[in-house]
Amino acid sequence: MTVIVRFAPSPTGYIHIGNARTALFNWLYAMQNGGQFVLRFDDTDVERSRQEYADATLYDLHWLGIFPDHVKYQSQRFDVYDQAVETLKAKGLLYPCYETEEELELRRKIRRTRKMPPVYGREALALTEQEKAEYEAEGRKPHWRFLLPNFVSDPLEPRSTKVTWNDIIRGKQTVDLASLSDPVLVREDGTYLYTLPSVVDDVDLGITHVIRGDDHVTNTGVQIEIFKALGAEPPTFGHHNLLTTASGEGLSKRSGALSLGGLREDGVEPMSIASLAVLHGTSENVIACHNMLELSEHFDPKTVSKSAAKFDPDELVTLNRTILHQMDFRDAQDRLGAHGVSGERAEEFWNVVRGNLDRLQDAAGWWRIVREGPHEPVLFGEDDLDFVRAAFNVLPEEPWDRTTWKTWTAAVREATGRKGKQLFTPLRLAITGRDSGPELADLLPLIGRDAMLARKP
Repeated sequence: MTVIVRFAPSPTGYIHIGNARTALFNWLYAMQNGGQFVLRFDDTDVERSRQEYADATLYDLHWLGIFPDHVKYQSQRFDVYDQAVETLKAKGLLYPCYETEEELELRRKIRRTRKMPPVYGREALALTEQEKAEYEAEGRKPHWRFLLPNFVSDPLEPRSTKVTWNDIIRGKQTVDLASLSDPVLVREDGTYLYTLPSVVDDVDLGITHVIRGDDHVTNTGVQIEIFKALGAEPPTFGHHNLLTTASGEGLSKRSGALSLGGLREDGVEPMSIASLAVLHGTSENVIACHNMLELSEHFDPKTVSKSAAKFDPDELVTLNRTILHQMDFRDAQDRLGAHGVSGERAEEFWNVVRGNLDRLQDAAGWWRIVREGPHEPVLFGEDDLDFVRAAFNVLPEEPWDRTTWKTWTAAVREATGRKGKQLFTPLRLAITGRDSGPELADLLPLIGRDAMLARKP
């Protein structure tokens, strides 16, 4: 059996790091099992869905390193869902309901006051044809509910009915259908809610494994019964914990918080995001993996915790540093060029500065310092000013290499009597305008003697 997984976002906003967690879980599972990855846009909400969001999602996935084998749109498959609806109606498993939302809310309140669960009482099943016609005459259009198999012979007398499956992440899971309302599959305007198209597509596309967030656990119990009602074998399910902010707040496409596009613009490396999104909230240590193959070696669904995975976005900066500090010039070259870092000494420059970068674009600032000097004039006190001028007067002659810094500072120490921090800090400020950064022994050969003399205050 070929493993086929799917990632099914709704194109109603830009995907965030929490969505990336689901996509990556599926991608890595397919990698480990020689399977296929389907990107399916759940765009049945025609009012809120936008092609621009779908395009952005595909771009974000490619940027992460995920390349779908197939791309599908639910909005192009309504005829398939229509057939499934007719199948369920013919079996008596899809029934029309005419209640308004206000009427339904009133019934829920009444049930709560009676210490009963606020589930739908299936009142619509008792409607006569005349009553249905009267509702239609009033202008009411029905929504359609799926009749859950939680009864023996009379659906108005539901009983405890357990649906159980072996979850590849959470282990044995059970949902009691008696605790649920019959789900609405078709709205009054004839459009579909998520539940039915999802099942139909999983059947039609041959999805073997559905890996998604644990907010879908209850929904899975319902969908398993819809699979069976359509004569299909349910896939294997896996439900991972959700990424949340450190305060426990969930992520949302509507808010745009921590969107992949925003993180990319902020200079976060794709493998920093992938490493955190996959390994956080598991028993694995969150380490900076440098490619998907390495990440797949640390990915194990069985290590995922059952509690929410709270994270601090600052963790991405830490991972970013590790990835950049070990990044080969060939992997950074094109992006460095886009920031103006190019030429025959670009590789030497990269190897010198990468250990001091939080984000790749920070290299542009150091490139300017090497070529032009400090961004702003450095203001020295009188003592330090005299010291720096004296130091520049004893600059060694070229050629310069990594030993030049040691030679120069020895000469400065002999000429001025300064040593330690009092010697090094003013020189670093004069050369770079910053009080920290790459080793000056490495920077001096990149700068050269003439450019150094131009920095003499």
